[in-house]
Amino acid sequence: MMRLLKYGLMFGNLVEVTSPALVGRYNRALKHLINKETALTEFHIDISGYSPEIGEEFGDDLYLNPNGCNRQFILLTTDQKTAPLLNAQFSTSRSILRNFIAENEGELFALTAREAVAGELMNSVYKVTSPADLFQINQVEIEADTIQSHVEEAKNLQVYIDKFMNEEDAWWDDVLIAQMIELAKRTGNIQRNPISLTAKSYAQGNYFTNHFGGLYVFRDVETPTVIAREHSEALENLPVENILTFDDRYGIAQFLNRCGLAEPIVPTSENMAAAIIKQKIDFVIISTAARLGDGLGNDRGDLSRMQIRQIGRKYAEKMPDEFHGLMQVWRWAKMDGAPPNLTSEHAAFFYALRSAQHSDRDLVNMLLSELSPLDFRQLFICHKQAFYDAYQSWSEPKRDYVSKFLAEEYTIDKVGARETLFGLEPGMDEEGVYEGPWTPPETPVRYIS
Repeated sequence: MMRLLKYGLMFGNLVEVTSPALVGRYNRALKHLINKETALTEFHIDISGYSPEIGEEFGDDLYLNPNGCNRQFILLTTDQKTAPLLNAQFSTSRSILRNFIAENEGELFALTAREAVAGELMNSVYKVTSPADLFQINQVEIEADTIQSHVEEAKNLQVYIDKFMNEEDAWWDDVLIAQMIELAKRTGNIQRNPISLTAKSYAQGNYFTNHFGGLYVFRDVETPTVIAREHSEALENLPVENILTFDDRYGIAQFLNRCGLAEPIVPTSENMAAAIIKQKIDFVIISTAARLGDGLGNDRGDLSRMQIRQIGRKYAEKMPDEFHGLMQVWRWAKMDGAPPNLTSEHAAFFYALRSAQHSDRDLVNMLLSELSPLDFRQLFICHKQAFYDAYQSWSEPKRDYVSKFLAEEYTIDKVGARETLFGLEPGMDEEGVYEGPWTPPETPVRYIS
């Protein structure tokens, strides 16, 4: 994994904590939340304040996420809003934290100038013991304050001020005035610099969770569905009728089609889409060559398109079905070839899809990345943990090629790459519109014109 660290592909964009003042604030917050302190004088934190170095020190990667259910957080700076969320147990947690910071950025900037802000993403369960518990989580609320309770004290001071200004004879209430003065010493002038954090509930609608081997939970769709990586008896008692596993490719394709969640990358013959498919073909070639023991040459991460073609010709007879199916799509899009005929059972089927434009786009692309694992770029973009897990099983040549490719081709323009692959970022109120060229001759989902 050191190669990923070297190229900034792992633990990237974390916030560095080095000053004694910030370390002290972090420790006070840590003591407040979990009654522990770190002995480290330098470390890095994610959007929630989790530090991989401290996780290693404590021997607990969930030290801020007890039971993997109610994520606690420590904010030292509003700069954390651009950091990733490590060890996420729910796919919605980072967006909730990011929105909370963005909605309260001015207030949090003022608060963190004097002390850390600590809080928790609270839901209605304290521990997930069975998959059914996931359906008890409908809303996530954020509770946050400084260790000295500046927000709470500011609320109390405002109550006293209102009482002082509105009640008759309050001017003569020495106790009230003394309480106001004492609180104002700690909160400052809240009339000029208000201290309040917007309290908001966030709906927990459709999401991915790492619990129970990994589950995609779709509740806010026409056909509520749970998609699991593997079958488990514990899934049989869920309050949804449609329970699928990754082996049920036909069922997943039907679900995505019926609910308007996915669309073909190449809806028509189109050069831009053809280029995306061609890169996916390259990734399949690289993966196949690495699996067969090819060293991929000396310039591993800098292979030209010609060199990749040469590798493809070398192993032409050993290319997997993913290669042949994607070649059908590419010939149609680029060379005016015959329309592809990929059923959901074909290995290349999910490689040729992307999410439609709707508010759950990232979640659907995350699911598709797991269903098309040879596309290491999409896996890295959409599902970091699945990428890291897969990386550990790859050969050294493939690790080298992939890390260099991502560092040189993706990270230099992340936004542009995402827009090219998945389209413009959809608004939260956009609904999926699915008009893909799939019609049901033999099966209800086919990739044909």
